[in-house]
Amino acid sequence: MICKIAFIVAAILLGLNIGGGEGAIGINWGRNNAQRLIPSMVVDLLLQNGVKEARIYNAQEDVLKAFFGSGIDLTVTIFNFSSIASKDDAKRWLNMKLGYIGKSRIRRIYIGVDAFSRGITNKTDLQAALTAYTSMQDVINEGSYVDEIKVTMPHPDYILNMEKVSKPSEADFRLEIREEMHGFLRQLEANKAPLIIELLPIYQVINKKLGIDFAGPSDKPSHVIEDVNGAVYTDYFTVLHDSFVWAIKKAGVPDLDVVVGAVGWPTDGLPGANTSSAEHFYKHLLPYVTSNKGTPMRPGKPIDTYIHALTDENMNADYFPFARHWGIYRTNGEPKYRIDLSGQGRDIFPTKANGIMRMPERWCVYTNHVKGFNKSAVVEQFKIACRKADCTSLAPGGSCSGLSFQNNVSYAFNMYFQTKFQDEGACSFGGYAVVVAEDPSTDGCVFPVEVVKGQQDNYRPTKSGQDRLFAPIFAFLLSVLWVLLNC
Repeated sequence: MICKIAFIVAAILLGLNIGGGEGAIGINWGRNNAQRLIPSMVVDLLLQNGVKEARIYNAQEDVLKAFFGSGIDLTVTIFNFSSIASKDDAKRWLNMKLGYIGKSRIRRIYIGVDAFSRGITNKTDLQAALTAYTSMQDVINEGSYVDEIKVTMPHPDYILNMEKVSKPSEADFRLEIREEMHGFLRQLEANKAPLIIELLPIYQVINKKLGIDFAGPSDKPSHVIEDVNGAVYTDYFTVLHDSFVWAIKKAGVPDLDVVVGAVGWPTDGLPGANTSSAEHFYKHLLPYVTSNKGTPMRPGKPIDTYIHALTDENMNADYFPFARHWGIYRTNGEPKYRIDLSGQGRDIFPTKANGIMRMPERWCVYTNHVKGFNKSAVVEQFKIACRKADCTSLAPGGSCSGLSFQNNVSYAFNMYFQTKFQDEGACSFGGYAVVVAEDPSTDGCVFPVEVVKGQQDNYRPTKSGQDRLFAPIFAFLLSVLWVLLNC
């Protein structure tokens, strides 16, 4: 009876939207692309879509300058721990960025990516990250930016014991990193900085065989998970969120602010990952996070949420094929599907990027007219193309996974050709390729034509986002080869 009453009270509180300000929607912008949108173009795109917060995966001057006077609150990332290994190093880094803190509205500094998940097997890296974090936090505390800039780290859901969890109250940080995490959480609490969590609900529901409809909020939930104190969960986004809330409660910091620093839905490279399912996911998720309904563990509390990501990144590691397909935009600045970035749930496409020029309508395809058919030689050329270009749409469950032998090879050749900005010297492949003007696309599988070469200077590639779990780098390539060799 008490549990039922508690549930009713919680439901009423959720319905009343009790809480503070509206949950904010931000977006992550990575640049791990062969074809990169120029920074000023991206800032214009964010402003046209009403995006007020953004995360970038570096702190390069040309990018920071593009955000001058934009009014967008910015999160920057420091990947190289050794660059701020001491307070003196951190002070030098901050002094170099002083001119951008106000003009570019730097509000958060992330130290690294996935330091704690890597720390499960590599404590040396984790300690280096924690040292860098402490160095930067000490410098911020000693300066005049303690209330303006918060230092923290992003954390994927992998650092929780989710494989053993059937409901949020069972969640906790993995034993291998629990002691270090508890210490880090106390530092966040002392400095009034948020815990940044990165959620991958589609991956979790597939692993748990719950069905992708359960990944996010929906009008007709497919499952219900009941927890202690009458808590009821009808989607896995809130399950993951409250799993973190339970973990920090067990760590002794129950009131620590939590920000969803990345949540995404890939559109290729995974069963169920397509534009229709992505549109459905965001159509329900974004109004939910701005509604102030909160979650069963935090009713009425806004959920600040960053969408991952602005564009696809075709140079992310390929051991998880979907890691290259997080974008709500293609690399040519075209929106993939309807998404209302204001959180109102309207059926609208986001604004298209201005100033984009497509390359000529040309494709590179497989041919055996030049040389006789030699399957081993063709497969070797296929491997060369896929090592250097994005073949992840050919992965099992991907949009191009059902192609014939010839089309498999053509797709790989064309992706390499487009990556090289249609340099005809990049369409040779030992004499097994030719440039054509007729579109080789098939039903459901687009052979893309990329955009005119954009900004390639002043760019240092970095990992960006949820291509993050540990797996052999050629696992995907081998799976594609298995398909290819059996066609």
